[in-house]
Amino acid sequence: MAFRIRTMTADDCDAIAALRIDGWRWAYAGLMPRTHLDAMSVEEDAAQGRARLAEGDGRVVNVVAERDGSVVGWGCYGPCRDEDAPAGAGELYALYVRPEHVSTGVGRALLDTWLEHAAASGRSPLLLWVLKENARARRFYEKAGFAPDGAEEPFDVDGVAVPEVRYARPLSRGV
Repeated sequence: MAFRIRTMTADDCDAIAALRIDGWRWAYAGLMPRTHLDAMSVEEDAAQGRARLAEGDGRVVNVVAERDGSVVGWGCYGPCRDEDAPAGAGELYALYVRPEHVSTGVGRALLDTWLEHAAASGRSPLLLWVLKENARARRFYEKAGFAPDGAEEPFDVDGVAVPEVRYARPLSRGV
């Protein structure tokens, strides 16, 4: 099934919030407290997404993958927020695909969009954070040429430690 990648609009916020929360509940089951995942609200997440878009200065870029008029994937990218990151680094802040569309090429197409955008913008390396215990996501990024760079960060979810590791991939024009 074909899909297209396009720029996100405010009209996408409800669909992206639902996709993101479904993605968290699916990907992080057993990695985060179930009470936290169950308490997530599509309405609150969508409102926060609309606010971030309205306040944005263009440095953070959001795109969606759309199939048959429905949003099936979303990701956002921008300058790296880490103080210890190399000058000029970019960061993939988020990449989510509807669970039923995992392993269909949607995630890879979104990631390729960011790799091309970062390289064209002169951003290198491209960094991202992933839950240390999220083996599926780690395999996905490693297949795309990312590797852990040694940075780890504690992440606390409702009193439960959910550590993250940082991955990096150097880029050049032409990716």
